[in-house]
Amino acid sequence: MGQGDLPRLTRDGDQPARIARGSRTETTVMKFASVTIAGRPSWGIIEDNTFCDLGALLAHRVPDLSAAIATGDLKALAMHKVEAHRYDVGDLAWLPVIPEPSKIICVGLNYEKHRKETGRAEVAHPTIFLRVADSQTGHGCPILRPKVSTQLDYEGELAVIIGKPGRYIPAAEAWSYVAGYSCYNDGSIRDWQWHTHQFSPGKNFPQTGAFGPMLVTPDEVGDLASLRLQTRLNGEVMQDAVFGDMIFDIPTLIEYASSFTPLAPGDVIVSGTPGGVGAKRKPPVWMKPGDVVEVEIDRVGLLINTIADE
Repeated sequence: MGQGDLPRLTRDGDQPARIARGSRTETTVMKFASVTIAGRPSWGIIEDNTFCDLGALLAHRVPDLSAAIATGDLKALAMHKVEAHRYDVGDLAWLPVIPEPSKIICVGLNYEKHRKETGRAEVAHPTIFLRVADSQTGHGCPILRPKVSTQLDYEGELAVIIGKPGRYIPAAEAWSYVAGYSCYNDGSIRDWQWHTHQFSPGKNFPQTGAFGPMLVTPDEVGDLASLRLQTRLNGEVMQDAVFGDMIFDIPTLIEYASSFTPLAPGDVIVSGTPGGVGAKRKPPVWMKPGDVVEVEIDRVGLLINTIADE
């Protein structure tokens, strides 16, 4: 599979979701991506398997997707798509949705089945660790197994992209701070994760955190609780859960994270993985070169990566 290949954008195809608002129904197409075109980084809208290059059109004032989010009006920027040059998605290389977020806040043990399979005790607060930006990779790009380990594991997750600055955000107001959602594969080097009680070394090897293919706005997605996340390895379902199974829901995570650090537009909260990780299977299942791993989320997208050696 080439870097530009995108077999399916969403389980529902690439048709815009219809969201009921009171007595009327709105139709929107709000799917944003960060890409490279002939080596040039850009950002824009994915529509009907084409890429509308807003980055080239608006580079003088909105150079990347984080800056677009920071304007506070993605819908207004999206109106420029009629002026933008269009490319077939097959001509693109996909970048992480937010290539260089100021913060990637990851949540551990946020599904009961996963907590139980790890043998961890129940906790009153979310388990938090951080990723660095250069540990990420994009849709269609390889996830790298480092030369110091063979214990590369998958973790399918929902990524929440923050839309506006906030500190001490009450859970009741948290949804208004969400710019959109994407798929994430929090690839983990387990033996390095388990060197001590600190997760960070096993979570920050280069090109292990896959993020994509695109940001889908909340009005595209609707209510999260019943939406399904599925992780597949070489076509076999390894993880299968709905977001209603989370121990700490998205508003709680935003409230908690914003209490210890200011959140900024383009910051990412990676909300935790369900049970079924490779490390806890008997025998363990480790990803190896040539494997294909998929993370699919209803109405959000399908993230596909191959595994390669560093």
